[in-house]
Amino acid sequence: MLIKELSCKTGASIRSIRHYESRGLINSERSPNGYRNYENDAITRVKTIQLYLSLGLNTAAIGKIIDCPILPHNNHPICQEAYILYKTKYAQVKAQIQILQQIQSHLESKMKEFEQSTAETSNNEMRR
Repeated sequence: MLIKELSCKTGASIRSIRHYESRGLINSERSPNGYRNYENDAITRVKTIQLYLSLGLNTAAIGKIIDCPILPHNNHPICQEAYILYKTKYAQVKAQIQILQQIQSHLESKMKEFEQSTAETSNNEMRR
């Protein structure tokens, strides 16, 4: 199939597909006219890449696990590299959540201070 058809079947942009190919994540054959020609398994591969990208992995990390053996019943990789990558990413996400919770708490505190200040100012003006 041509790149446009692969794009339509996966929702990935043509530019993204070219990027995945430049990173060695997918392969194509060149026809005599220079067009990229993809096998049907490229659809599954692009969807797998999209899944990993949605998990926050970059293409370098995906390249390390894209060829891991897959469990047929749940489509999950079963290699040690994938486990290590998931564990590392989980720790990063957990740390980001903690930072965001601290920011949320700080913002809530500042908003309450503002609301209290505004209420006090409004009450003082009403008393006048």
